[in-house]
Formats: sequence, C-alpha cells, structure tokens
Amino acid sequence: MSLTNRILIAMVAGIVTGSIINLIMHSSGVGEGFKQTIDAYLVGGVFDVVGRIFVASLKLLVVPLVMVSLICGASSLGDSARMGPIAVKTLGFYLATTAIAISLALFFASLISPGSGVEIAGASSFEPRPAPPLSDVLVDIFPSNPVRAMADGKMLQIIVFALLFGYAISHAGEPGRRMASFFRDMDAIIMKMVEILMNLAPYGVFALLSKLFSTLGIGAILDLAAYVFTVIGVLLLHALGVYTLLLKSLTGLSPRMLLKKMRPIWAFAFSTASSGATLPITLRTVERRLGVHNSVAGFTVPLGATINMDGTAIMQGVATVFIAQVYGVDLSMGDFITVILTATLASIGTAAVPGVGLITLALVLEQAGLPVEGIALIIGVDRLLDMVRTAVNVTGDATISVIVGKSENQFEQGVFDDPNADQSDDETTVTARA
Repeated sequence: MSLTNRILIAMVAGIVTGSIINLIMHSSGVGEGFKQTIDAYLVGGVFDVVGRIFVASLKLLVVPLVMVSLICGASSLGDSARMGPIAVKTLGFYLATTAIAISLALFFASLISPGSGVEIAGASSFEPRPAPPLSDVLVDIFPSNPVRAMADGKMLQIIVFALLFGYAISHAGEPGRRMASFFRDMDAIIMKMVEILMNLAPYGVFALLSKLFSTLGIGAILDLAAYVFTVIGVLLLHALGVYTLLLKSLTGLSPRMLLKKMRPIWAFAFSTASSGATLPITLRTVERRLGVHNSVAGFTVPLGATINMDGTAIMQGVATVFIAQVYGVDLSMGDFITVILTATLASIGTAAVPGVGLITLALVLEQAGLPVEGIALIIGVDRLLDMVRTAVNVTGDATISVIVGKSENQFEQGVFDDPNADQSDDETTVTARA
C-alpha cells in the first residue's frame, strides 16, 4: 500500500476513533471510572504523547531544512542574477492571492450572512496579544544574531541570512564551491530524514486526529454551522478554483495532477494545523514530485510557509462579517477595503503555528472598529477550521512554486507529469534536483 493511502486511512481511522470516544465520554450509560481511565490513559496518554512527539519531530527538521535548501538555491542562482526577479514574482503572487482570498471571503460572507440570528451568550473570554507596529515587523525581518534566529525559529530572519550566505558562497571562488558541495550533501541527508519521518506519519496522524475529535463535541459545530460551512466553502473555492485557474492559465499544466500529488501534504497539514510543521513534506513534494528545482523551491516554499496565509485570510474575512452581523454593525465599503489591506499585510510575519489566525484576527477587528471580544464566539470551532485552512495554505505554496519555477525554466515537466515520481514506497523513483 502506498504511503498516501496509509496516511488517508490513518486520517479516517483517527476521526472515527475520536468521535466514538467523544460519544462514550458524553454517554450517561458509561461509568465515570471507565471514562476517567479512557481520558487519562488513552486520550491524555497514548494519543497525546504520540501526537506531540510526531509534531516535535516535524519541527525538528524545519530550521535545518530551510537553512540548507535556501543556501543551496541561493548559491546556485548567485551568478545568474535571477534571485531578484524570483523574489519579486514570488512575493507578488503570494500577496495577490491573499488579497483575492480575503475579497472572496468578504463577498460570500456578506451574501450568506452566517451571523444572522446568532445570539451572544456563554462565550469564553479571549485576550489578544497586542499587534506590533508595521515598522517593527519590517525591521524584525533582518537578523542581528542568526544563531538566535535559528534557536527561536524566526523564519523570515533565517530566510534573509540563508539567502545572503548562499549568495556569498556563489561569489567566493574555490572555497565557495567546496562549501556549496558540503551543503548539497547536507540537503540530501536532510531529505532522507524527511523520508524516514514520512514512513512514520500514519501513526502520528492517527494519534493527532483521535485526540482532537475525542475532545471536539459535534454540538460546537452545529451551533455555528453557517459560519463553519461558509469558511470551508470559500476555502475549497480558493484552493480548487483560484489556484487551479492560476496554474492552468499561467503554465498550461494539469491542475488535476498537482492536486493528486498534494494529498500527502494535505494529510500532514490537516493533522498538524501548521504550515511550519508541514514545511519539510511540502518542500520534498514540490521538488521531487512536482519537478521544481531546488534553486526556486528552496526559496518559494519556506517563504510561503511564513507569509502565504490565504486560508487564514479567508477565516478572517468571514469571521469579520460574522462578528459584525452578530453585534449588529453595518460594514461600509471603506471598512471592507480596510479589512482587505489589514489582513493581507498581517499575513507577513505571521508565525506558521496552530491558532495564530485568532491573534491576527484581533488586529483586523480593531482596524474595522469591531469588538475584539467577538473572537470568543468562534474559539470552539477554530481548531477544526485551522486544519482546513492550513491545507489551503500549503496548496498555495506548492502552486506558486510551480508557477515561478516554470516561468524561470527551473522546472522538470517530465517529473510533474509522472504520477509515480518519487514514490519512495513503490519501485519507481524519479528525483529532480537542480
């Protein structure tokens, strides 16, 4: 059985197992002692430990993978003077798709009106962290201590340092060539570590989803059904409509092939709800299954995991309209424009970790003049929506990487068209590296 199918089976099994446990925990016919045993030893024990170890293992690879991949990509592009155009294209596509995402969210939320008839009652409190000034965000991109940036996992600072280091390697003559060879070997070793971890993925996916659905009651979803399904509907429209249209119109490539090869990434993104934790799998898939050379993918994928938050922007757009309707506030066209600009800019520097969308949503609500306390209304279902929107975020990372790679002739179409490319658990393995 292929790894993709094993992960999908683990997802379904985890959701079913967690839902059954949730029913048992809320059943009056089951003894309290049995419930406490399940909660302590199975949900809070086995599932929690295995899931946390799996996520920690993914995060373990993020910093070395980003560093090494970017250094390899920048060193190979340093003499070609293409780094600037690649960076401009990538940043432009990411910001444009984020603006499209928030616009779609505001349009459909206004059309569907998910907040109509919702009562304000029983919401838990939410204390947002104050958003830093935009000037501080821009200054914080540039590291003063690269070692500390790596220790703290500050991805934008790591990206800047790695690009500078790779560029210097390409202009350092013979010492640079020796160092470039060292980092290419390191890249191969880290990719092997990713491959090893992927073989253990079904167990981690099963544990994460079992724990989540054992604690997530179906009542929380039903109470906010209009909001939940509006967010999910716009997310699917953006992923299956906007991204596929961009890919087909700008490259002529098959969107169906891209979506087929995205299934393993979706499983990781859905389980971890973190673009950062999914980054090693995304980068490996973009390079080895979609055919984008490391010189491009090593830049576009880490940058996308840091600033490309289309799924988060969609949640913020729908949530803004939802909260405004609940509190009876009419939003003007100027308010909509403010939300679009704020949500787009807020995606820059947003950490790729679960739940961060609620923090940036506080900033968006403040700019639109809406009560930040309204966030408490959607806390109960945000974890589930976070999983879906993370899958949309990584789809955007892969799509933009393919578009930029194709436009820069840093792309192997034979690998993209091959459905068995880099199937490490099949007999056929096709690897495309720059």
